[in-house]
Amino acid sequence: MDTHENLLAGPPPAYLPDTPEARQALEAGAKASDVAARFPAYSAAWGALADEAFAAGHAVTSYAFARTGYHRGLDQLRRAGWKGHGPIPWEHEPNRGFLRCLNALARAALAIGEKDEAERCAQFLRDSSPAAAEALNA
Repeated sequence: MDTHENLLAGPPPAYLPDTPEARQALEAGAKASDVAARFPAYSAAWGALADEAFAAGHAVTSYAFARTGYHRGLDQLRRAGWKGHGPIPWEHEPNRGFLRCLNALARAALAIGEKDEAERCAQFLRDSSPAAAEALNA
């Protein structure tokens, strides 16, 4: 019996590699700025900085931090074989930093009047991981 690949299934999920030392530093309470300085490719640190800045009322700074983490995450996704679309599962913990940055970018873009970008980022988040969109906007 021949088996055939399902050509309509869509791209496979993308799984970012773990960065244990950076993750453990954040979990242990290290300042996000220190973690980002030591591990500049670690999106979760940039996402934490974006959240801190937004909570302090600094939407432009939040936007800058979120955009940095977003682009660092895109670079890693591409290196992991991602082709620009497809699932980025929230359930895979190393993906969460990128997804948090994407959410923070949408939030900060809206706050500074970039409505089109905010909508694009929010849609990208929903398309990439409905679970992330739900968890981050709960």
